[in-house]
Amino acid sequence: MATTTVPDATRRPRRASSPYLARARKTGAGRKFQDNVTGYTFLIGAVFCFALFYWYPMIRGVLMSFQHTRRGVTTWVGWDNYVRIVHDPSFWTAWKNTLYFTVLALLLGYAVPFFVAILLNELRHAKGYLRILVYLPVMLPPASSLFLFKYYAYDPSKAGLFNAILSALHLPTSQWMQSTQVAVPAMVIASTWMNMGSAVLIYLASLQTIPGELYEAAELDGAGIFRRIWSVTVPQTRLILALLAMLQIVATMQLFIEPLILANGAGTEDSATSVAYMIYQHGFFQNDLNGAAALGVIMLLVLAAFSAVYVRLTTKENA
Repeated sequence: MATTTVPDATRRPRRASSPYLARARKTGAGRKFQDNVTGYTFLIGAVFCFALFYWYPMIRGVLMSFQHTRRGVTTWVGWDNYVRIVHDPSFWTAWKNTLYFTVLALLLGYAVPFFVAILLNELRHAKGYLRILVYLPVMLPPASSLFLFKYYAYDPSKAGLFNAILSALHLPTSQWMQSTQVAVPAMVIASTWMNMGSAVLIYLASLQTIPGELYEAAELDGAGIFRRIWSVTVPQTRLILALLAMLQIVATMQLFIEPLILANGAGTEDSATSVAYMIYQHGFFQNDLNGAAALGVIMLLVLAAFSAVYVRLTTKENA
């Protein structure tokens, strides 16, 4: 008796391989490979630029800080350049001025743009024109802005803008950049005016993401304007505030163009000299590239330590 084989319903029939399907798979794999090659090509270009213009000078500077070059002959001297730089009479003065400038910039140049952004965000008319007016100093070359302050605002005579205002208010005038007490605050004022436009726009973009219901709830609870800023605005923008605080400190620690133009370098009795200007002075005036490299490495380590502390604190806060 013949038996009939019943096909298994659970077994799926084997599909014959189609040449079109194989070609499509091959085409997809080839396209993916081409996309990866294109992406890696652009990445290699960027890495090459960083390596050539950033990483190589950094590594070369670190090596130069342990060397001494004289008449084309380079010798390894170890920590001698660092010891010599630390014992330079201007070393601690430059660090004191730089840290003083950084603290004042945090109190003035960091807080003023935030409150200007809040004011612009609350306005109902002419907001676009006022934003252009606030951002206008950023579009000017920094050297032009500083020369404007030097010869128009900080003129030590009564013809200077600030001294004219002080005279009109019957207040004592100042020598500004020629004064050992006012030189650093004067540089902070000029730097704040030059750079606050970018920070104001960043703060404005962050403020516009805050839900209006939070302000309405705070207002219904009887919170005044300063209470609303402290309880709603600051917590909602704390990440932007922390990021700009770090960028502000890193930027102000590299103070260079302000003393170079406003104070002609070091200022009266080194009242305006900074670490970055000291590096410039050792490298281009004293022909001491090895000492300048050692001072640059010291600044790099200080900024790296601060950045590591900042990253550690923000990581704990966000955890």
